[in-house]
Amino acid sequence: MTELRIAPLPQPAPADVIAALQQIETASIGHLRHTGFMDGGIQAIDPRQKARAGVAVTLALPAMCSTLLHYALSHLRPGDMLVIDRLGDRRHACLGGAVARAARMAGIAGVIIDGPCTDVAEILAEGVPVWCRGVSSVTTRQLDLGGTFNRPVACGGVPVLPGDVVLGDASGVVVLPVDEAAGIASTCIAREARVARTMERLLAGEKLGDITRAVDRITARLQQADKEEPKA
Repeated sequence: MTELRIAPLPQPAPADVIAALQQIETASIGHLRHTGFMDGGIQAIDPRQKARAGVAVTLALPAMCSTLLHYALSHLRPGDMLVIDRLGDRRHACLGGAVARAARMAGIAGVIIDGPCTDVAEILAEGVPVWCRGVSSVTTRQLDLGGTFNRPVACGGVPVLPGDVVLGDASGVVVLPVDEAAGIASTCIAREARVARTMERLLAGEKLGDITRAVDRITARLQQADKEEPKA
């Protein structure tokens, strides 16, 4: 048996911050910063997954054991985002149909697993957003091997603290410090409004290089290079 460490649940994130984040895409945050993005191997099982955000509730599970996951599901709150560190295991699926139903009944925002899931059709039927590293038919057991709940973990190469804010969509998952999330959401909402206007201009027949002024910049460089070219 390994060590068992359990800490209190973190404070929920402000509802207005969560609502703002769910208006944007993870890719919009990717225009602002390079940190906090989970490994691209962790993907939504639903390729049409819309943005979901929640406060990080963290779990670290030993390879073959899901006892602590079942315990956690009895304590999760609506709006929590369960982040599961599988401690390097890529073989055993800790989440299937029954766990997905328990997660849905708890009202959580979603589940992120640094490892595989199973029973994809059942998970999709439950409507619980799940991000993971693919699918496995080999599952965990209740072996009471310990683990940690609401302690710092690593998921997708990113450190995750209980209380961080997590946003996931069809493009991936990003982890944000709670005190930075509101500002990031506000900036991204404004950016996405500009992108929407660009999309309308493209539909009207304008060229992207003209809208972004890339044509002007490249033309200026070519003209400058032509001026500086030695004359024969």
